[in-house]
Amino acid sequence: MENEKKQNNSGLKAAVVILALLLLGSIGYIIKMTADNKKEVTELTTEKDKFASDLKANIAELEASRSENTELDAERQKLLEENKELLAKIEKAEGDAAAMARYKNEYFRLKREQDNLVAEIKLLKEQNVALTSSLDSTNVVLDEERKFKDTLLVQNDNLAKTVEKGSKLSVLNLNVQAVKERSSGKQIDTDKASRADKLKVSFIIAENQIAKSGSRTYYVQVIDSKNNILGDKETISMGGEGMSLTYSFITQVKYENKTVQVNEELSGKDFQSGTYFVNVFNEKGENVSKTSFNLR
Repeated sequence: MENEKKQNNSGLKAAVVILALLLLGSIGYIIKMTADNKKEVTELTTEKDKFASDLKANIAELEASRSENTELDAERQKLLEENKELLAKIEKAEGDAAAMARYKNEYFRLKREQDNLVAEIKLLKEQNVALTSSLDSTNVVLDEERKFKDTLLVQNDNLAKTVEKGSKLSVLNLNVQAVKERSSGKQIDTDKASRADKLKVSFIIAENQIAKSGSRTYYVQVIDSKNNILGDKETISMGGEGMSLTYSFITQVKYENKTVQVNEELSGKDFQSGTYFVNVFNEKGENVSKTSFNLR
């Protein structure tokens, strides 16, 4: 009986020991699982914060990368909305590893597309800057050419204009010089009405590659200080609506899209002192140039 009691006590002790070991093992497992779970949650939270921060940076980059190209800007706007949607999902995620894995894949896809798009927008902007720089350089060169032509050709405020592009020809540098011609044929400049017996009229027809080449007719009108028209005093109808023009002489010019120097002479006698006015009209009756000069 006593032996049986001892055996029962030994068995009970063994059972207690086994239960204690099982309990300790369970507690250890629970502690480990809790620690692992806490670690996983911490890692997911860290990862969540990182991707949220990266997405905010990507969104800022897309908002700053606007393009004048309609197609590229539409693609930029689409990516911007997709990044914002993904950011909202990540910020709402609550420790779901599977969902976070999907979000990571979506993030990397959007990032690849964004990098390609931003690079394309940057290249387009660089090309536009280069083109703008080239146009600016061209404009600088053209401006210098205009200034050079003004220096050479324009002698008064009425003619201080650049040559127009188009079919209309520009008449520049209209100049009149009174001269006294000796019997030898030598001409001497003068500003005295009593000495003058000729007026030398000159002007330039500017180069224009757009205008049609061919013969051009110009009508020159010289008016003295008493409002008399000198020279031929021929009157023709031009300009429509019953308009007419009385001219001093006609000059014919062969125009071949290059600068032409025109030189004519108007003979006369008994020139009056005072201010003279000179007008040049084209075939349409348009006053294309004018000037004045004085004889004393």
